[in-house]
Amino acid sequence: MANHIDTVTVEVVRNLLMSIAEETYGIIVRSAYSTNMKERRDVCTAVIDPDGNSVAQVESLAALLGSMLNVVPNIYEKFGKENIRPGDMFIANDPYHGGGNHLPDIVIAAPAFAGDRLIGWIANIGHHSDIGGKVPGSTSGDADSLFQEGIRIPVLRIHQDGKLISSVMDLLLDNTRVPQEREGDLTAQMSANLIGVQRIQEAYERYQEALPACMSELVSYSERRVRAVVSGLPDGEYCYTDYVDGCGGKYPDPLPIKVKVTIRGDRLTIDFTGTAEQIKAPINVPYPCTKAAVFFSVKALMGDDIPANEGINRAVKIIAPRGCIVNPTEPSPIGAQIDCQQRIPDAIFGALAPIFPDTVVTAGNGACTTTILAGEGAIGTDSVFIFHEVIAGGGGASRNLDGLSGVQVNMTNTSNMPIEATEMEFTKILARKYELKADTGGAGEYRGGLGIERELEVLQDEVAYTGLGDRHKFRPWGLAGGRDGAAGAFYRVEAADGTVTRMGHKTTSLPLKRGDIIRVTTPGAGGYGDPFRRAPEHVLKDVIESKVSVEAAKNEYGVAIVFDGVHYSVDEAATAALRV
Repeated sequence: MANHIDTVTVEVVRNLLMSIAEETYGIIVRSAYSTNMKERRDVCTAVIDPDGNSVAQVESLAALLGSMLNVVPNIYEKFGKENIRPGDMFIANDPYHGGGNHLPDIVIAAPAFAGDRLIGWIANIGHHSDIGGKVPGSTSGDADSLFQEGIRIPVLRIHQDGKLISSVMDLLLDNTRVPQEREGDLTAQMSANLIGVQRIQEAYERYQEALPACMSELVSYSERRVRAVVSGLPDGEYCYTDYVDGCGGKYPDPLPIKVKVTIRGDRLTIDFTGTAEQIKAPINVPYPCTKAAVFFSVKALMGDDIPANEGINRAVKIIAPRGCIVNPTEPSPIGAQIDCQQRIPDAIFGALAPIFPDTVVTAGNGACTTTILAGEGAIGTDSVFIFHEVIAGGGGASRNLDGLSGVQVNMTNTSNMPIEATEMEFTKILARKYELKADTGGAGEYRGGLGIERELEVLQDEVAYTGLGDRHKFRPWGLAGGRDGAAGAFYRVEAADGTVTRMGHKTTSLPLKRGDIIRVTTPGAGGYGDPFRRAPEHVLKDVIESKVSVEAAKNEYGVAIVFDGVHYSVDEAATAALRV
């Protein structure tokens, strides 16, 4: 650290930069048009230093880290750093060429200047419900090429000299089914950046040359912190293989995500050699997203107080053979990549569980269980509606605590989509059920979190349903004798006769009729430890709260629960016999 920058100043500046990122995040959430951003908060923001290193990022969605870590270097590569001017703003969504995780995730970045000097960047990214492509909502379960997934936006200027380049906006709006919604969301993102630029300039006015010096030190500090943790771990190779369910009927077989973690001194290498090859289906994970998943995993294991910035990346070497499913070549489709990306932290955590016994949790729901409903019906000036929701599931248990229920895990961290917001905004959808699903949490001394069961009824004909998920075949694993969590499932309940049909984990544009119900059951999470070591009073509490059935209490935990018509209680003699 430079001699004239003291530790206290660095910490003050770190919090200042985080406040800038958080303020711009809040602006987008409060002013966006779509429920995807204003309710689900599928948004992330970051402050980036003049060299293109992320230095402060809102800890909202780990999945969006990839774009934040690469957007400015890609702008420099295309336009040249010397050609960036005050009043510029840039937009991109193509992860093969400068931004985004998949095409609906649009990143917008703006430089901040003090006079003629570039002093930093503010950037944000948000998920847009539709950017064209073969299906409403853009993301399908059966695309075999990126060109089927929507408009590709290489790094472009969208503002110059402080003014919107209307031709770029026109191009984007003409390639979406819901242009009013897109314009509202994009305007929210650009407006947030204007405030972010102003805040960075104010910070420079106060701290002058100490600001870039603190930015540099923050990156170095994060790298030192990670290396310090790694150096204290036992040298060795730690391996684990987890599996993605496949991808629809075209790829019904499991796809391995294989990881070998090597520790030598303060050097950490994460090697994906042996992982499945890329496929012609939309679950390939672009390399920036693989980097984001590794980033998240390292930070989660090695210190939640380590600042989330480029320094974490510098402390890790990643080996991902080109052409494998976690480093695909274009134009491999990537629309549903999150379901595969989710498996990367699971594999890393599985590998490192023996040396992080107090930190690693069991496998959570490990999916991005997505429901998209689209049909005719005006919202504002848009002639169609596109409802997009990601439904939470079980969170992993640890050696000391039960898992959380009804939460997003790993790379996803979006908010709950309230029933009230759904029905107010989308009048052709009626929520029939929204509850925790009993017995979906893996049994253990500490129980895995529960998945959710959600039912949505459509109130008109010709509504297209797309359902995207994973962990429908490979259940979330437990640890130390804990049982696996329950798998997820998609069902259609037909209005005509009540027929219930289980659908595949990648269902695309299934036509629904008025009164049809979509039932989504999300995966639970694995349990930790021997279920017979769980205190009977805790099992009783789970039964009373409808988290565990009486049958599961007996069969999984060896606890006999009796009901006298009013109260549940533990039959201690029968329990003792069951646990012999």
